[in-house]
Amino acid sequence: MNTQFIGHRTPRVDGEYKLTGRADYTGDHASPDMLFGYPVPASIAHGTLVSLEVDRALAMPGVVSIFHHGNFPALHRSPNSMTHQDLVSEVRLPFEDERIYYDGQFVALVVAETFEEARAAAHAVKASYRREDGAVTGLLHIRDEGRLLDSEGSSRGDPDAAFEAAAARIDRSYGIAAESHVPMEMHATLAQWRDGRLIVHEASQGVVYQHKAMARIFDLADEDVEVVSHYIGSGFGNKLFMWPHAVATAAAAREVGRPVKTVLPRQQDMANGGNRPASRQRLRLAADERGRLVSIRHDCTTETSLVHTYVDSLTSATPSLYACDNVATSQRLLAVNHGTPCPMRGPGEVSGIFALECAIDELAEVLGMDPLELRQRNYADKDPASDLPWSSKHLDACYDDAAKRFGWAERDPRIGAMTEGDEIIGWGMATSTWFAGRQPCAARVELRADGSILAACGTQDIGTGTYTVIAQTVAELTGTALADIEVRLGESGLPAGPLSGGSMATATTLPAVADAVRQAIDALKEAATGEGGAFEGASGDALSVERGALVDDAGKRVAFGEILAGLKLGSVNGDGQAAPGDEQQQYSFRSFGAHFVEVRWDPGISRLRVARVVSSYDIGRAINPSAARNQVEGSIVMGLGMGLLEGLDYDPRDARLINNNYADYIVASHADMPDVDVVLLDNPDYAFNEFGARGVGEIGLTGIAAAIANAVHHATGKRIRELPITIEKLLVD
Repeated sequence: MNTQFIGHRTPRVDGEYKLTGRADYTGDHASPDMLFGYPVPASIAHGTLVSLEVDRALAMPGVVSIFHHGNFPALHRSPNSMTHQDLVSEVRLPFEDERIYYDGQFVALVVAETFEEARAAAHAVKASYRREDGAVTGLLHIRDEGRLLDSEGSSRGDPDAAFEAAAARIDRSYGIAAESHVPMEMHATLAQWRDGRLIVHEASQGVVYQHKAMARIFDLADEDVEVVSHYIGSGFGNKLFMWPHAVATAAAAREVGRPVKTVLPRQQDMANGGNRPASRQRLRLAADERGRLVSIRHDCTTETSLVHTYVDSLTSATPSLYACDNVATSQRLLAVNHGTPCPMRGPGEVSGIFALECAIDELAEVLGMDPLELRQRNYADKDPASDLPWSSKHLDACYDDAAKRFGWAERDPRIGAMTEGDEIIGWGMATSTWFAGRQPCAARVELRADGSILAACGTQDIGTGTYTVIAQTVAELTGTALADIEVRLGESGLPAGPLSGGSMATATTLPAVADAVRQAIDALKEAATGEGGAFEGASGDALSVERGALVDDAGKRVAFGEILAGLKLGSVNGDGQAAPGDEQQQYSFRSFGAHFVEVRWDPGISRLRVARVVSSYDIGRAINPSAARNQVEGSIVMGLGMGLLEGLDYDPRDARLINNNYADYIVASHADMPDVDVVLLDNPDYAFNEFGARGVGEIGLTGIAAAIANAVHHATGKRIRELPITIEKLLVD
């Protein structure tokens, strides 16, 4: 497939807006007569709110109202359905009762004339609580395994019998601390009511879902709610679905009769704006004497909250990644006194693959085999879980390419044997994978008389480059210059688009946009061949598209705009639709990759650092290689944080969150950056969609923490099985 725009490095079409400050983020929006909301968070994690003293705060300058359990309108809960597209992050309504389920839970919302006045009054609200014993402080603090989820498990063969009879076996447990998304832009909502209609500007990865949830909660017709999210300062999953602050802000705006904007401070964003849940996993692997896997058992437990059930499906990749006849997985769920967890970049699989890929290395050590060789010997030529052929799989090429560039053949397998100066060098690797998914999508394309083209879809660009790849698609199919293409996204009133999550947005939206382009061109051909048209009497089938014009067999060329202007038409439209089809029953769809990591450990000064990362990915075709590379490099940096630095710290005595700020929650900085070498293999997956593109946002994060842990073991001889791998853990014998 020869392309002019698809698959080529393309500058962001929205880059100028971001560089010049014209990109309209929710926190930047202002409406006439706007008020500011500031939540009051609970300071205990388990108990009951006894009273709120609000009189002093109400008397403070600028304060308009304070909303709480005793002063809040009755609302409906969201049905909370993925099928009905009204899923929310926390189904409990704000101030629904006076029970306190987690530290930071909102107990009131102050509304005032300015942000500063709202914040000052919120700090003046005095809450009295009845603390209760028995808080469930966290999965990693206790031995409780939670309740078994029958719907999350899978099984094939007889893994227990195969395990007992195997030549080589391991039985290991792994833990991962809860992680915060810490996006640059905090959760933010601006809500206003106009003639009974609710208009919400939201930092959202799913305007369609929030639109429908708001309509249900406020008992409104769908057409009476509008949600807008043009630009987002990242979300990594915690902005996929609506949180209680948005409901409280919309309700407050209706009650006071003025627009209200709430932007959560960092501490509240981290305490009750979602997190990757902590997990505990047990891996039992067995192989024959040749290193062929004969048994895999993967059992895990993850956290959820007491007010909303969230399941982080850790074992979803396990049955498919390696060839093995005997596999069983299970998942348990433990409700704890923490804020509700939610999807975080690579939900489920990132955590599950950490444990699986560490366990594979531990099995390789028992076998006395090179870790890469063990993975290659268990390569799955088809999906072992579904018994379907892969639509496209080039993991073997990823292994070979990355290993060669890294120099893996020079690895000395002896612990601590590779040194340079005072540093001990460790090399580790891991497999990377992420499922390839699509959703139904609609789009509209408008060819205009001025020669420009509008493409519109009710999805949103969360900073990953959706504006640009849609513009590339329109340019590819019409030959129109990118500068003449306008892309409109992030409005619930546009044709329904997908969530921006799960690495599905590009593969979902582009087929719908392509269909809309073709529908618009068909409408243009019909007009051009009709009475008074530039090609009157000709057959539309005889006209081709070239550089923003229709061309006939004789070489006559008329630009789109000229055709429309000649007919005194302002525009013609095309409405497109696309959805997964029969291919879902014919193939299994996944992306794959391989990470090779070098760490350096200086025992004299107790310094551990990641020195370099070499990765190769099989993601189908990268629509915009520049943006795709940016995505996987960013994922690698997040993986470095997961592996070495990040973890939410809950007090084991009372479940209160201790490090809800950037001073105490440590993330990777520029000083931590390793040398990152990324290659994106170009193997278009045309069974998946006409552009051959699979998702790229998640895959770079899967496996990277395991590769780091495996490299740390190679350098130090210490197998750290609980993330993050801190210096303190390395210093303990």
